[in-house]
Amino acid sequence: MSDAPTPTLPALPVTFRPGRTRAVLLTVGTVMFAVITAVTLMLERLSPAERVSFIFVGALFLGVLVMLSRPKVVADDSGVTVVNITRTRRLAWAEILQVNLRPGDPWVFLDLSDGTSMPALGIQPGIAREQAIRDARALRALADSRGTGPDAG
Repeated sequence: MSDAPTPTLPALPVTFRPGRTRAVLLTVGTVMFAVITAVTLMLERLSPAERVSFIFVGALFLGVLVMLSRPKVVADDSGVTVVNITRTRRLAWAEILQVNLRPGDPWVFLDLSDGTSMPALGIQPGIAREQAIRDARALRALADSRGTGPDAG
């Protein structure tokens, strides 16, 4: 992420999530489940157990795509909640040292006070690169103003 002018701080609470990616995943999952179910019900040669198994597989695909659409980052007065695919972690502002989105990164990484780096999949430049950059800058500005980052007071 380049050094650009500091954005105005968004009003809290604020939720960052890859909206277009989420819309695509949920739409594809729903359509796929509907098609599999419709085809399964139209095939007369299938036994009831086979129909149930096909519909189960469609529901399983939908479930996986719903899980892939979960990521978000929620910032509020007391800190940040990072929801990734299978895990949710709550961070106090003081735990976030830096917010990074470098060219080629698949999502934002948070440098934490315990010396680790944590991915925040809720901000990812996949389909909407400019939005992800704006979101990353806003989260960085929040972390710098409220945490222990370089500009924190």
